[in-house]
Amino acid sequence: MTYEEALAWLYARRRTGERGTHRVRALLDRLGHPEEGFLAVHVLGTNGKGSVVAYLEAAFRAAGFAYGAYTSPHLVDFRERIRTHRGLIPEEAVVRFVAWAREEAWEEPPGFFDLATALAFLHFRERGVALAAVEAGVGGEKDATNALSRVALTVLTNVGEDHLEALGGTLEAVAREKAGAFRAGVPVVTGARGVGLEVARKVAEERGAPLYVLDPQDPLFALPAPPGLRGAYQEENARLAAAALRLLGLPEAAIARGLREARHPGRMERFLIEGMEVYLDGAHNPPAAEALAREFVAYHLVFGAFPRKDVRAVLAHLLPKAQSVRYTRAGEGALGGELGTPFFADPWEALEDALGWAKADGLPVLATGSLYLVGRLRERLVPGLGEDLP
Repeated sequence: MTYEEALAWLYARRRTGERGTHRVRALLDRLGHPEEGFLAVHVLGTNGKGSVVAYLEAAFRAAGFAYGAYTSPHLVDFRERIRTHRGLIPEEAVVRFVAWAREEAWEEPPGFFDLATALAFLHFRERGVALAAVEAGVGGEKDATNALSRVALTVLTNVGEDHLEALGGTLEAVAREKAGAFRAGVPVVTGARGVGLEVARKVAEERGAPLYVLDPQDPLFALPAPPGLRGAYQEENARLAAAALRLLGLPEAAIARGLREARHPGRMERFLIEGMEVYLDGAHNPPAAEALAREFVAYHLVFGAFPRKDVRAVLAHLLPKAQSVRYTRAGEGALGGELGTPFFADPWEALEDALGWAKADGLPVLATGSLYLVGRLRERLVPGLGEDLP
């Protein structure tokens, strides 16, 4: 079996039945419970999860830990999701796992994310990982990553309106699902506000989990170095990561270096193309779009999205500063010409069209709406993607 064949099989796996951790737990049981072999920081939230993991990962590296990091989605290559102190997961490890999984008989077949999560935990064990930063997929309590058995600390970045339908339909329901992953006695660091914070406080109290709420004046959340990731909103993510790292006992020097050296491709990522600034960002929900738009005075917009997203609300934040706009298909299954006009089936053609307008007035190009769109563009901009990733 080739790596490409293994990926094709993985991508074709669809979850059946109710959301929950039972499928991934069945996988982990047959694998000899690799999740028991490492401590984990479980990172939950609507936005900012990947950035917090990037800061944690860089600090773990600076401290010399045997570490792991699990994030989603990937931009170009599946292997980006599973990283350790020894680099991206090798293709052969993916092939070996798929060859095993496809031959097993399952009472309830695991879906793609169940399989990816089990593979990550298995790989962490094989690489001797001591501490891992694990980003939840959708939600928390019923997310596959909640099969973690040795959570040292939980980070809840924030609670916003994304995946509403899947998580109960209201902001309070979303908050309950995310806070449902809090562990008894395990500290929680959060930047949640409003309803999200109210729910987090209640659940933390019920479970005896110490709750640390973001406060820039609190030394726990102090920044020993400016964050290396672009965007004013990154200050909050960096403060959450700094607090988490202090609670884990990392030295200040490693925390400072981690904040400075963190990398998170596809988030406010700047390129110079034909002398013009181009920014790629995966903002795909209203809070993320609002924060992104605040970073610019004006821009030329390239936009693509998927039907399950609140496209109208996202565009409501992006369009006011767009001096021109072109829509494109973010990936397989993404929205097409119904987004609006002008529409370009090829994202690269949309970007080239935007560059023509940018050259006339000197404004940057902003391509956003989906990480899948970012991945399609970045693949053209960074040949051999993977080697430049953390």
